[in-house]
Amino acid sequence: MNPREARRMMQRMGMNMDTVEGVTEVVIKTPVKEIVIEEPEVAILQVQGQKIYQVTGGKVSEKAPERKAPAVSEEDARLVADQTGKTLEEAKKALEESGGDLAKAILLLQS
Repeated sequence: MNPREARRMMQRMGMNMDTVEGVTEVVIKTPVKEIVIEEPEVAILQVQGQKIYQVTGGKVSEKAPERKAPAVSEEDARLVADQTGKTLEEAKKALEESGGDLAKAILLLQS
């Protein structure tokens, strides 16, 4: 079936397909990795009011997302320092190492 016939048949079934021009990169982010597709072909298929994005071709690469250190509040640091008898700086460091978890930071400083 040639592309023209396929397009007509899709229109008769209530489907519409368009391409997205000029796409240079598609990024799919998950909690554990990012999938990067460079120079893909992207099509949008509309069926009964729903949009379906189809990504084909391109160079695929995966990378781990950059992790940011959690923001440590002064209040949390003071609480950990008071509970453990350690300095404010030691409490902040423990909170950063524990990912902001107060209980883990306290246990880390007590051991």
